[in-house]
Amino acid sequence: DQSAPDQTSVEPIQVMILGTYHFANPGQDMVNVEVDDMLAPKRQRELEQLATSLAEWAPTKIAVENEASAPSFEMEGYVRASELMTSSRNETVQVGYRLALKLGHDAVYGYDERGGEGEPDYFPMGKVQSAAEANGQMPILTKLIAEVRAGADDYEDDLADISVAKSLITHNDGAKLAAQHDKLYYSLIPIGDGDNQAGAELNAYWYMRNAKMFGKIDVIAEPGDRVLVIAGSGHATWLRHFAERMPGYELIETIPYLEAAASAADQTAL
Repeated sequence: DQSAPDQTSVEPIQVMILGTYHFANPGQDMVNVEVDDMLAPKRQRELEQLATSLAEWAPTKIAVENEASAPSFEMEGYVRASELMTSSRNETVQVGYRLALKLGHDAVYGYDERGGEGEPDYFPMGKVQSAAEANGQMPILTKLIAEVRAGADDYEDDLADISVAKSLITHNDGAKLAAQHDKLYYSLIPIGDGDNQAGAELNAYWYMRNAKMFGKIDVIAEPGDRVLVIAGSGHATWLRHFAERMPGYELIETIPYLEAAASAADQTAL
C-alpha cells in the first residue's frame, strides 16, 4: 500500500490580511467614506510609522488589490514606486509600494479579480434593486443602505482626529468584520422570489470573486512565504476565511502591528 504523502514537512504559507478603506476617495463602493489627504505631511509620517511596524513581520511578498497579468501577477507600476509615492494617494502605493521599498522587494503582486467582457458581474446590485422593486422588498434595501451610511458618517467624523494606523484597527477586527459582512450581504438573500433569486446570486458572485482573488494569491505564494495582502476591508472576511481554512495556509493577525504603529503616532503627536 502506498501511504499518503507526508505534509508535515511543508512549511505553511502565512497570510496577513490588512483591511483598509480607500485612501484616494475613488467612490467605488456602495457607500463611500471621505478621507484626509494622504499626501499631507502628518499622514505621510503616520504611513511611514505604519510601514515600519508592518516591516517587523518581515513579509516575503506583498499583494495588493489591483489586477495584474498572469503568470507573474507583478505590478507594472512598482518600477515607478518612488515617484508615485509623491503623487498617488492610493493604498496600493502608500502602503504596499512603501513597505516593499523599505524591505527591498523586487516586485509587488496584484491579485484583484473584476468583471469584464466574457466574465460575470461580480456585484449585480442593479438586478437586486430591480427584484426588490418587483417584489415589494425595497424597504430591505432602503433600511440597509441607511444603516451603512450612518455608520460611514460616524466613522468619517472620527477620521480627522486619529492616526492612519488607528483608523485601520476597526477594519481588521475579525469578529466585527464578519458581523458587518453578514448583515450587509446575507440581508440581501431574501430579495427576489422562487424563480429570480437576485440576492442569493449576488452573494454567490461575491464569493466567486473573493475565491478567485485568493486563488491568485495561491499562485503568487510559495510554501514558507509570509504574504501581506492589502485589501479593501469588504473583502477581508472572505480572504480571512480562506487563509484560516485552506490547507497549507495560516492566518496572522494584523491588529498587533496596527496598535504598535498607532502608539508610535500618538507618541509623535505629544
